[in-house]
Amino acid sequence: MTRDVIYISPDTTVLEAGQLMVDRTIRRLPVVEDGKLVGIVTYGDVRGARAASTSGLDIWELSYILSRLTVREIMTPNPVTTSPDDTIGAAAQLLLKHMIGGLPVLDHDGQLVGIITESDIFRLVVRHWIQAQDETSEPYARYE
Repeated sequence: MTRDVIYISPDTTVLEAGQLMVDRTIRRLPVVEDGKLVGIVTYGDVRGARAASTSGLDIWELSYILSRLTVREIMTPNPVTTSPDDTIGAAAQLLLKHMIGGLPVLDHDGQLVGIITESDIFRLVVRHWIQAQDETSEPYARYE
């Protein structure tokens, strides 16, 4: 889980959100308003908004529209969340069930305290696999 979560407000422009994702090498941003999680926006959402805005426009018109389009208009409201008390397994099941790549982590007061992603879970699996490999002379698993 990432504890120092980068988040944005619903009034952030799509261009700003996209640039933040590129600069920070992240694929999703929780959207927070008045201290509460109100949505999530993914890099796919940003790309889709850019593509949908491009049909038949020249570069100046496109730039103008994208500079006005806000995250509020493209975010997924009320995203699926998890809590710090939930297990990694429970979080992974939510990711699979909802076919999503990340879960904001909310404390008991509904405050955003982290985000857990498919990459976090994959890193954990690989770390445990390597530890198991180190403890045995037999191959732990093979790709066949």
